[in-house]
Amino acid sequence: MNDALIEIEYRPRPTADRPFLGLTVLVVEDSRYASEAVRLMCLRSGARIRRADCIGSAERHLHVYRPTIAIVDLGLPDGSGLDLITRMDAMRPRVTVLLGTSGADRAMAQAAVMKAGGDGFLAKPIESLAQFQNAIMSHLPAEICARMPRPVDDGTIEPDLIAFREDLTHAIALLALDEPPLGYLRRFLLGVARSARDTALEGQATRIGEHLATAERRALSAFLSQRVQAMAVMM
Repeated sequence: MNDALIEIEYRPRPTADRPFLGLTVLVVEDSRYASEAVRLMCLRSGARIRRADCIGSAERHLHVYRPTIAIVDLGLPDGSGLDLITRMDAMRPRVTVLLGTSGADRAMAQAAVMKAGGDGFLAKPIESLAQFQNAIMSHLPAEICARMPRPVDDGTIEPDLIAFREDLTHAIALLALDEPPLGYLRRFLLGVARSARDTALEGQATRIGEHLATAERRALSAFLSQRVQAMAVMM
């Protein structure tokens, strides 16, 4: 009996409410808030989860084990998630389900993911458990995840505000650098804002250009600091 069949034989059997029992999900995501949302959905679905916050960390994970499912954010601090998807698509054995995720324009991002070799796309905010499970199950072979009637869970997942505050604190630290990585910072804050459905933060992020004057940097840092302080009072 080959190793793949042995693995399937000893994997816990999925249930209707925990369809991913025995599966491992690697989420490559720099936002604590977004990755916390995926973590909660994996727990509700029965899957184990490992997190990498950059391409380098993800590649270290992949040198040790091969997850069943990978969810890769397109905007990472050390490069494009699309490049990582392309490399993961070429690996043998390949990850069974390879998805991209982003808060950018859905049509463009999805097309880029498919061109890079991904199987599908999850648009941010990722908050519907049913949509999360369906996006993965539609690509899982029957021997890994048997099709069975499942209760429809239309509820949304709401990550802890501590994760959101950590993301804002990270952005403040980036702004304090002598030469802030403005392109990355813009993408990071847009993703965080859309994951949290924070329109005020999204508005601030969209105004970050290739250059940020000292006064503009201070104003953005003050805005983020006020949000962090306000959340500390709420907790």
